[in-house]
Amino acid sequence: MSNLEIGLTSFPVLMGLIFLRVPIGLAMFVVALGGLYAINDGMAMALSRLKNETYSTFSSYSLSIVPMFLLMGHFATLGGMSQALFRAAQAFLGHRRGGVAMASVGACAGFGAICGSSLATAATMSQVALPELRRYGYSGGLSTATLAAGGTLGILIPPSVILVIYAILTQQNIAKLFLAAFIPGILAAIGYMITISLYVRFNPGSAGQCAPTPMADRFRALWEVWPVLLVFLLVVGGIYLGWFTPTEGAAVGAAGTGLIALLNGGLTLKTLIASFHATARNTAMIFFIIFGAAFYNGFLALSQVPQELSEWVVGLGLSPWSVLICILALYLVFGCLMDSLSMILLTIPIFFPIVSQLDFGMAPEEVAIWFGILVLIVVEVGLITPPVGMNLFVINAMDPKTRMMDTYKAVLPFVASDIVRVSLLVAFPGITLFLLRIMH
Repeated sequence: MSNLEIGLTSFPVLMGLIFLRVPIGLAMFVVALGGLYAINDGMAMALSRLKNETYSTFSSYSLSIVPMFLLMGHFATLGGMSQALFRAAQAFLGHRRGGVAMASVGACAGFGAICGSSLATAATMSQVALPELRRYGYSGGLSTATLAAGGTLGILIPPSVILVIYAILTQQNIAKLFLAAFIPGILAAIGYMITISLYVRFNPGSAGQCAPTPMADRFRALWEVWPVLLVFLLVVGGIYLGWFTPTEGAAVGAAGTGLIALLNGGLTLKTLIASFHATARNTAMIFFIIFGAAFYNGFLALSQVPQELSEWVVGLGLSPWSVLICILALYLVFGCLMDSLSMILLTIPIFFPIVSQLDFGMAPEEVAIWFGILVLIVVEVGLITPPVGMNLFVINAMDPKTRMMDTYKAVLPFVASDIVRVSLLVAFPGITLFLLRIMH
């Protein structure tokens, strides 16, 4: 077999291992090791590349941002920020039809600004919002679907761990990617709220209504979210004002949320150690996936698969928009089967060279940033797309009284909202690039 044939054969082998529930990081590592052995007719070269790849992957200074953002999310939970965000959103929106569900989306968006993880946002906000949704008579399907969809905001609204990984893979500026994600993230939250409003009008029995909150209580609840605003403005504002790099900003954010949690009484020696352990476990999981993907992508580069595939696609003579839509459709399908990090690590080294050669009438950097935001959104849509959206299973596990089929039915309008948003961002790239073009 030629090197190209070995590289192409690795794809079905990798998919087979994933379907057999082999951890994706391990699956990519094993397939890459076997592929390198086949290409070089021996293990010496494979082991040599293993040594070099390990060092080159984990010597990246930018990767230190990952544990800092994860730790910031743990400290934010201990500091009661998730509860404060939900109370503030409910105070202003709860009295509207579907208002408590809208408040859940708003709280997810706010928590996403200090968390950076989809599943963590969904799981954390579910603990706060599910009891309130039940209390005001919301159906189980609408409750779980709302929180599953709202959880995706955690990875889109900056800071985002996935955007950091994408920036490292494509050698883009992290701060610029964060800036480009703002408007799509806000559009996502607004779209979900509109979806809830329409849903409860067509299904009146799916949602109750709570009494309006007095204006004084609204401002009191709004005041309680000052720690979230402070951390967000300090981290994101500090990055764009040039006070510190994104990596330093993540460290400042973790220290700030830790101090707030300490002042609020949520951070004790026991919870501090637990936060460090949880952060270490999650970081180790992410880093192992990153290592497996880096090793596999190095094997693919040696087999010439990305280069040959890129030349083949360009040679087809299809319009750039047709190629982009096909790539996004593939992401939507595979996003149902894998977590977003695994998908980004596995596919970006293959698809990004293809997109980079297409002419969209924009500068290469703008294409890279625009494509990254689109990919992030579409992969997150896969997390709430039946029948195997990962967010749906996480949320449904926290509310076992709700049938999975009810969650499936209720989440379809949210998926439709996401598809409309993706179509809008594909048709009008300027929406994504608006803030970037103004500030840079």
